[in-house]
Amino acid sequence: MVRQCAILFGCLALGELIVFLTGIKLPSSIIGMILLTSFLKFGLIKLEWIKGLSDFLVANLGFFFVPSGVGLMLFFDIIAAQFWPIAIATFVSTVLVLVVTGWTHQIMRKGNGIFRK
Repeated sequence: MVRQCAILFGCLALGELIVFLTGIKLPSSIIGMILLTSFLKFGLIKLEWIKGLSDFLVANLGFFFVPSGVGLMLFFDIIAAQFWPIAIATFVSTVLVLVVTGWTHQIMRKGNGIFRK
């Protein structure tokens, strides 16, 4: 368990260091996830090394949304006043993400065969 935490937090810390040194305008957690994915893809980290902690985090993912849900309750009056703009923006952005993701996937499958097995 200690090794699993060390690997995950090490990737996060490396992402923090990259953001600090380069000043890149990207969250360090995203960079850490990209690093972890790259390390897994290139075999520098074995999946078995982090599987236990990763399974635990995914199984308890719902708990990570509790603070933001509670914080959202503070702004019910603003949300009620701006309900339709929020609902329309949510719907349009969701459809846009689905369309762009599907389009990108089709291009990548037709391209150089990255996703083919």
